Amino acid sequence: MSIHRSLASRSKLRRQRNVLTRGERIDKLLDQGRWQEGDTVFGLPTIKIIKIKSGKKKKKEKAEEAEGAAAK
Repeated sequence: MSIHRSLASRSKLRRQRNVLTRGERIDKLLDQGRWQEGDTVFGLPTIKIIKIKSGKKKKKEKAEEAEGAAAK
């Protein structure tokens, strides 16, 4: 049995969406310089959404951090 949406924590409810709202798409296009003020809001081009993965650190990186801490 799953937890009702109203009982789940807010951080679990936020997730990566694959569809942006019109306002979010316009903001992204403005940042990229692909949309000018006064352009029509209909027929906006699609925008690639980059998903950021928070993966585990590699053993090599952990070893380097330990050596750096030991050197101090």
